[in-house]
Amino acid sequence: MDVAIIGASMTQFGKREGWIRDLLAEAGEACLTDAGVDPTDLDHLYVSNMASGEFEGMTGVPNMLAHDLGAMPAYTARIDQTSSSGGAGMYHAWQSVASGASEMTMLVGGEKMTHRSTPESTDIIASITHPVEYKHGLTLPSFAGLTARLYLDKYDAPRESLAKVAVKNHKNGVDNPHAQFRKEVDLETVMESPIVADPLRLYDFCPITDGSAALMFCPEEVAKEYTDEYVVVSGVGGATDTHVVHERDDPTVMGGVVESGKIAYEMSGYGPEDIDVAELHDMFTILEFLQSEGLGFFEPGEGWKAVEEGVTERDGDLPVNTSGGLKSKGHPLGASGVAQGYEIYKQLMGEAGKRQVEADVGLCCNVGGFGNCVITTIMEARQ
Repeated sequence: MDVAIIGASMTQFGKREGWIRDLLAEAGEACLTDAGVDPTDLDHLYVSNMASGEFEGMTGVPNMLAHDLGAMPAYTARIDQTSSSGGAGMYHAWQSVASGASEMTMLVGGEKMTHRSTPESTDIIASITHPVEYKHGLTLPSFAGLTARLYLDKYDAPRESLAKVAVKNHKNGVDNPHAQFRKEVDLETVMESPIVADPLRLYDFCPITDGSAALMFCPEEVAKEYTDEYVVVSGVGGATDTHVVHERDDPTVMGGVVESGKIAYEMSGYGPEDIDVAELHDMFTILEFLQSEGLGFFEPGEGWKAVEEGVTERDGDLPVNTSGGLKSKGHPLGASGVAQGYEIYKQLMGEAGKRQVEADVGLCCNVGGFGNCVITTIMEARQ
């Protein structure tokens, strides 16, 4: 069964008032309106969220959302797959419809983080890592710095190539009205910003963010009852890699990205050469290189050259992170993968405004931890 997406929404990302419950309801209501679906028609309602309990002491958020939207008696569930919770939510929402268990499924992803201090947020996020690594003070930024140094040395890549990822994504974010940072930065600013995890500096990292996003899934036959134009999930794949990063044969190869991409490509019938636009999980600038190579867009060690040559610019051969990416758009953990889906949906529907590119097939890749778990989704326009 072909699964369609007939509606999408995204809230303003950044520092938001209220609580996770408020953010989820905001995105949920907007998605229902966009799709033209009554809340009582929902069979399944999924919430992608990593840590509402840790950040806010609030659990049971899917049930709260069903109540707030008037979506009873829909089946509800919370999807937690660390920072790839949004992508995992897309997988579950697709699966619920493809299996025939649901004819109308809404996915809402969200996280409320900015009310906690940076050390507190960092500590919550660091709980993703293996307990032994965590005990020794290793955090995701430290993994990023170590891997970036290895990549630069292994492939003789200039440090500026990483900075150009940040410059590109901030430039894209200017035209995204929902982005946390809508301001361009130049190469000098990125290169002279404070060191966080050598060789990575402040502008190589995404911010702490509040926000939510939502998508509406249904069988293609049902989609035609609501609209003449929609997007179909052509392929979706999930995979894991070693939970201990140093156990990988080559830390510059993200096995979860490679394997999830293979599954999504095989299911969809498309290959890397068929993708017109991609949203990649640039929690750190180095991850854009690793994912673009792991997904087969570029050969190993060639991702940095593509950035240098402008291939991944909005007017390049393969636009990457037209939304501004996590770097500029923001990274509310449970919402990020859903927001990636929102961007691809908007691009394929021709509704991306100033950031619109020519695209019929799009891909999003949502990474949990430092590649510990990954979801890759391929979507195409139908009309």
